[in-house]
Amino acid sequence: MAKWARLAIGAGVAGLLVAAAAVPGGVLAGFIATKATLASTDLPPALAQPSLPQASRLYAADGRTLITTFADLNRTNVDLDQIAPVMRQAIVAAEDTRFYEHGAVDLRSVLRAVVANGRSGETAQGASTLTMQYVRNVLKTDPNATQAEREAATADDLGRKVQEMRYAVAVEDTLSKDEILTGYLNIVYFGAGAYGIAAAARAYFDTTPDKLTLPQAALLAGLVQSPDAYDPIHGDKAAAQTRRGYVLDALVKAGDVSPADAEQARTSPLGLHPGTVPNGCTAAEPENARFFCDYFVSWWQRQKAFGDTPQQRLAALRDGGYAITLSLDPKVQDTATRAATEVYGYDAAGALPIAAVQPGTGRVLALAVNRHYSLDKKPGSTVDQLVAGGDSVTGYQAGSTFKLFTMLAALENGHTLDDGFDAPSRLPTHWRDSGPASCGGFYCPANDNPEWMDGYRTMWTGFGRSVNTYFVHLEEQVGADKAVEMAQRLGIQFRAKADAQRARDDAADWGSFTLGVADTTPLDLANAYATLAADGTYCAPLPVTTITDATGAAVAAGEPNCHRVLDQDVARAATDAARCPVGQDGAFGQCDGGTATQVSTMLGGRPVAGKTGSAEANATESFVGFTPQVAAAGIAANPTHPSDGVGGAVQVDVIRAVTEVLKQAVTGQPERGFDPPSAALAFENGSNPAVPWPHDGYGRQQARRYP
Repeated sequence: MAKWARLAIGAGVAGLLVAAAAVPGGVLAGFIATKATLASTDLPPALAQPSLPQASRLYAADGRTLITTFADLNRTNVDLDQIAPVMRQAIVAAEDTRFYEHGAVDLRSVLRAVVANGRSGETAQGASTLTMQYVRNVLKTDPNATQAEREAATADDLGRKVQEMRYAVAVEDTLSKDEILTGYLNIVYFGAGAYGIAAAARAYFDTTPDKLTLPQAALLAGLVQSPDAYDPIHGDKAAAQTRRGYVLDALVKAGDVSPADAEQARTSPLGLHPGTVPNGCTAAEPENARFFCDYFVSWWQRQKAFGDTPQQRLAALRDGGYAITLSLDPKVQDTATRAATEVYGYDAAGALPIAAVQPGTGRVLALAVNRHYSLDKKPGSTVDQLVAGGDSVTGYQAGSTFKLFTMLAALENGHTLDDGFDAPSRLPTHWRDSGPASCGGFYCPANDNPEWMDGYRTMWTGFGRSVNTYFVHLEEQVGADKAVEMAQRLGIQFRAKADAQRARDDAADWGSFTLGVADTTPLDLANAYATLAADGTYCAPLPVTTITDATGAAVAAGEPNCHRVLDQDVARAATDAARCPVGQDGAFGQCDGGTATQVSTMLGGRPVAGKTGSAEANATESFVGFTPQVAAAGIAANPTHPSDGVGGAVQVDVIRAVTEVLKQAVTGQPERGFDPPSAALAFENGSNPAVPWPHDGYGRQQARRYP
């Protein structure tokens, strides 16, 4: 039948409805004619291209294990071939038996309704086809419509009904019957907070729509007419069972099931097995993924691909129907959680946040801490992002791990790894200072263990033994502002206002910077060292491996964001020195001791590098380690009262915990070594010197001086 003929039928139906309601036909005749002759191109955008709110789903690294959802409405669209045939048959039998036989408007049903309603004087029967119901549901849930427009889609008046018929005719000019049925099954409300068949199958039977059985399908199809009244979980089970019987009878009448199968289904129990769908990070499973989930949300809110503001981006997450696969490695995450909780219990004052990152991609493999991510006010529960930082969490001082940034700045500005200096126990500097580390009004830091640290040092031995006076001297040579800039280049964020102000306005006079007095987080620290493992390529931390939108299209925001920040040789030179602290010898055999020599043994001699750190008075204890495949960092601190020191004894536990994470992360991966730096960057004369350093009159090697 031609479109205009069908539109004329729509006008005729409207006339019958007018007559049945005893409304003078002339009053509405012009209105109906106008409505009925509008072209299909006037369809609202919501019907032309439906955009239904859908839950976004967060999956583990396998892409299948659901961790949580983000949803304002519990809905996930599925294709028709993902819905059991018996479910498709049941909804047609229950709501529109002749759906595949009539057009958008079923004249036979309308005439029957007109007669019945005329006799009763009220609306005793409806005449809505599935297509008309689809139109109504789309318009009343259109996220781009105003509240008034959504309410108008269900208004009980003739104008709305005529418009709905006209839209239904236009929809059937555009979509096939199967496409309309698919859209209907994805949008209709089934009760129990479930919108669409995927959510309904999960809510009532904890299954997927492709696995629905005859009794289950008949029950769900029966709910649509009155979801709240028939809801067997929260409403009337007997009414739901009676309604299921009606659908089974309709299926038999349609020839879709045999009387015997229908009878067996009728006598079967309801078989309810309500499935819960987690929503948000506090409901994520497993529990130890919740801090990771929290970091993912904060990352998402910074991505411009999902909206212009953080609020718009969060709204897109809640109704955009995204499928997100996290970069979280469950085995590494479990190891990090266990390692952290073996150092401190969940309700201990001390915390050990640990982060692990993949060099070359920035993908975050684990974020763990000995806390429950929960809104409960119980000890050991918090939603503060203790691992990655954010909001009120500025991080923790990481001590001598920051010596890396001074070393990199020096290597980049003409110094070599064999740059020597006779490091004293205490070093007066040119920086003014009035604090406890001052000498005559100048900053005057000391070595923590003079007997082991004092004496002639190079970058190799100074880094290995963590000699404060060597690195403060080196910082004077290269400029504190260059060390600060290097830290920022490698992703260190100054979240504390005082740190940010000093980095911006007073970096050149920040003499203590190399000793790690600025707050940082395990994630920032691990990612900075991962830049060395990637030969100088920095990658922004990334908590996902893939993101697809509701149509299945990949979203570019899920791809690594990397760029070179260091010359490759500079990165390799710093890595060579960073092998000294962990008990290994670099490419040139220049190490002579380290602060975490057990790391090499724990990893079975596998190539590794890293650095320990202790804040003033052992307020915090840190360790960051890396191989070519992974970098991990942990910082023991008291996040509630930072001035309460954790004590130096815990450092060995922090080293062990982070090394266990490294070991798990490289399990099953081929052993890879570090590429050596050039001799030109290792030695001032361009090769391993065959002659000793120049000596002073007392037999001590003299340090080279730079202008």
